[in-house]
Amino acid sequence: MTTVVPAITIAGPAQHRASRDLSLPSWPVAGILLLYPLWWALGLGVLIFPLMAVPMLFLLVRRRTAGRPLHLPPGFAWWIIFLVAAVVSIAALGADPAQTVVERAAGRLPAVLYKLSMYGSLTVLLLYAGNLTEQELSRRRLVRLLAGMFVLTVLGGLLGMVAGNFEFTSPVEWLLPPGIRNKGFIRSLVHPYAAQIMDIVGGEKPRPAAPWGYTNTWGNNFCLLVSWLLVAAAATRSRARKNLAWLCLLASIAPAVVSLNRGLWIGLGVVVLYVSARYVLAGKLWILGVLALATATIWLALVATPLGGTVQARLDNGKSNGVRSFLIERAMDGFTESPVIGYGGTRNTLGGRNSITVGESSECERCGNFTVGGNGQLWQLLYANGAVGTAGYLGFFGYGLWRFRRDRSAIGVAGSAALVSSFSAMLWYNSLVTPLAFMVLAYALLWRNWIEGTRIEPSQDRSR
Repeated sequence: MTTVVPAITIAGPAQHRASRDLSLPSWPVAGILLLYPLWWALGLGVLIFPLMAVPMLFLLVRRRTAGRPLHLPPGFAWWIIFLVAAVVSIAALGADPAQTVVERAAGRLPAVLYKLSMYGSLTVLLLYAGNLTEQELSRRRLVRLLAGMFVLTVLGGLLGMVAGNFEFTSPVEWLLPPGIRNKGFIRSLVHPYAAQIMDIVGGEKPRPAAPWGYTNTWGNNFCLLVSWLLVAAAATRSRARKNLAWLCLLASIAPAVVSLNRGLWIGLGVVVLYVSARYVLAGKLWILGVLALATATIWLALVATPLGGTVQARLDNGKSNGVRSFLIERAMDGFTESPVIGYGGTRNTLGGRNSITVGESSECERCGNFTVGGNGQLWQLLYANGAVGTAGYLGFFGYGLWRFRRDRSAIGVAGSAALVSSFSAMLWYNSLVTPLAFMVLAYALLWRNWIEGTRIEPSQDRSR
């Protein structure tokens, strides 16, 4: 009797690689954006970016080692220059510039490592989002996710208006030892709250911040995301979705005004002028009618409601002007003293513009230590990373604007508008973490739009 032994085929390495699914799943990017309210409530907030960067990096490396190409965005060499400069500048952490608080380099290192980890995480996000295909995560769906982030920003702003004192202890905050969770910086990361209570126009009033932590960050993200809501609304064939988008825009006027955020108001003006100019140059003169209608709507809202008085009161009270001028002067003095690599990080001033007293008091509310480089991304780059780091950072986003300048699609205009908005915002806003995340996602959309070379028209709309 003959025993038949079944043949056993042993697959070689190439066959194993071919049989593996090397596609990039969309859940790391979609999970960050779609579930951001959950991350905020859990106390993860911006910490979700380095957490999600781990699986994204693993998936990118796995696909690259299996022989699949890893595409780099145009101008990526500029970004590498910035990252290298940021690392090299750590060598200057021990320096104590004139009129700043003396501190050991080891005491400054945690904050710098935090920023480097975030820059690294957002670099991974850029590469991952840019290497996704239409089948893995379509540009249309990514636009809708970013539009959802604008809706979330508006909802957070409305929450800050009606429940400015709303806050709670997050699960992550509960897990931290009291000595750690009570530190101001840690608390800002893990403690959810609706608004910052500040005295800007007489009396302490809430300024919307949820879910982005700070009112300035809220305003920055507002400008970076508003265009994506318009793109999503224009691309959908659903009348209900279009109406909801316009309702959201109308509702956004109130928190935008109540935020008392002049940087937000300027940023919106920059976005509107840039988009209008792009459409007029393309021969789409109907944009002028839309601009006139939008201007009339805002004017009516300001005249017919108390919002107009709020705007006037803010314009009449520029309490932060002197502090900003003081910090810009300190930043430029520091840049002059260390122009190449900067000081590796920010520094605290000895007192403020009105006194050398260290720390605030009831007699001198403006005497506390101020952070040099904390009043705008440009000043922080110059002070912390010198001319080399600043050139790398500005060079990357500036190159993107130039490279994709001929993209007249809705995504092309909206993505470029976001980058233009970021250039104006860097005079008074810092970019880490979520504003820079939305900037790199805008860059990824411009990059992918350039690769695909096609426009997304309303007739292509598909619900997912």
